[in-house]
Amino acid sequence: MRRRDWLKGAAALLASSPGRLRAQARLAPGPVEPTMESLREHFVVPDWYRDAKLGMWAHWGPQCAPEAGDWYGRHLYLEGEAQAAIHRRLYGHPADHGFIDVIAGWRAEEWDPDAVFGAYKAAGARFLVGMACHHDNFDLFASPHPWNATRIGPGRDLVAGWAAAARRLDLPFGVSNHASHSWHWWQTAYGYDTVGPRAGERYDAWRLTAAEGAGTAWEGLDPQALYTGPRMVPPAGLESPEAMRRWHDDTSGQWIEAAPPGDPGYALHWLARQMQLVERYEPDFLYQDSHYLPFGAIGQMAAAHFYNRAIARTGAFTGVMSAGFRQGEGTLHNFERKAAGDILPEPWQAATCIGDWHYNRARFRDRSYVGAADVIRQLVDIVSKNGTLLLSVPVRGNGTLDPLEHGILAALGRWMGREGEAAIYGSRPWRVFGQEQGGGVRYTRKRETLSASLLDPQPGELALTSLGTGQLRGARIGAVRLVGGGPVPFEQRDDALAVSIDARTAGGTVPVLAIEGVSASFAGLAA
Repeated sequence: MRRRDWLKGAAALLASSPGRLRAQARLAPGPVEPTMESLREHFVVPDWYRDAKLGMWAHWGPQCAPEAGDWYGRHLYLEGEAQAAIHRRLYGHPADHGFIDVIAGWRAEEWDPDAVFGAYKAAGARFLVGMACHHDNFDLFASPHPWNATRIGPGRDLVAGWAAAARRLDLPFGVSNHASHSWHWWQTAYGYDTVGPRAGERYDAWRLTAAEGAGTAWEGLDPQALYTGPRMVPPAGLESPEAMRRWHDDTSGQWIEAAPPGDPGYALHWLARQMQLVERYEPDFLYQDSHYLPFGAIGQMAAAHFYNRAIARTGAFTGVMSAGFRQGEGTLHNFERKAAGDILPEPWQAATCIGDWHYNRARFRDRSYVGAADVIRQLVDIVSKNGTLLLSVPVRGNGTLDPLEHGILAALGRWMGREGEAAIYGSRPWRVFGQEQGGGVRYTRKRETLSASLLDPQPGELALTSLGTGQLRGARIGAVRLVGGGPVPFEQRDDALAVSIDARTAGGTVPVLAIEGVSASFAGLAA
């Protein structure tokens, strides 16, 4: 059956009989049903993820080709944006040469997935993630969607390359899918310049049809299948770049979680792509860039399919899906570019980046990346509050990491190789996450050892105010040592544990104190 015919039939089933649609979609059998009640009932965060604490993410696709930062595809069509000026310089006016030309020229000619993922692993990552599709609606794998990297651009299955590299490195593999928002994200491509010699002339998405692809790199492909069709087209007559930007911000710029009005086939096509992504590459981790599961019942089907495939493969609930900025959805709670303020009762994730999500060469030129020391401070804060860090280290358009990124990864790896083994991997939160006094301290526990990671220590006495005999109900601490060093002088008073920090320790990057030999009553508090 042709895909278009299947979508028409599936759209009718979605309206009349969701149960029959589940059967027709061939969802993986298993204990998890595609309902919110079943997802909530069965969802657990597996130990492999809880113990990993640090994953790294190659947030990489054709938008990295110009090396101009985030959301290049949307912003190149917003007159007045810096990326719009860059695009006109590199490719031409977007009425003539739009994002299709970025894809066609992207070759990823130096990409070596083993080299990139190998650098991530050496930096301490315990799971590895590659992007499968961004909001630009270009699949980076062999998918049912014709606009994919095996057909145009690199001419390769990039997700397959990432998956094979992760498995050669013996680490869990994950993918991210951002395509559920493409239909409104792409509406800037149907706009126009408001000023200048080509004012009022609509951009390439407005005029391009499959027939115009003859003799081009995208011959045989329909541009409207990439740009998703004119759904929120700006009206004629907007008189300034600011007016155009306001119009888009108020319409297509809203973070819309639903399917396009009157077009259930869009969500069903997304489901077919998502299911093939899971079936072909068998990811252990799946990141959906949405506030909650995409498209209601369709998203619930996708989640159940993913979880049941993982259960069938491993014999247990081992799949992790991050698809929400709120808890209780049957998925892992995700914070983007921020962290929880306190210990959360359920494991959670913070997703952030050392620069822009998509590679931005200006970060290299300006040396404006988040450095290794600040990444470590973020990591220990997140882990102390029952979280895991998913860190994007952007990949250049050609598929490589730049020298500054290699330096950051190497410094991070040195810390993780010693302090991370003591305080991060396999750890759990203590009864309090830490304190802000004394430069900041974050606690984690690992079996009967309590680790205190010192965010910005100063020489002299450091008072750990949660470890006095008064706070510990009289329990006595037996020893304090510096991880990678020797014993640390201490005095346990009623109000605090006072430790002596020498100048060498204070000059290090997030030194870690191992607090050991505690009594049984003290260990009982570390629950």
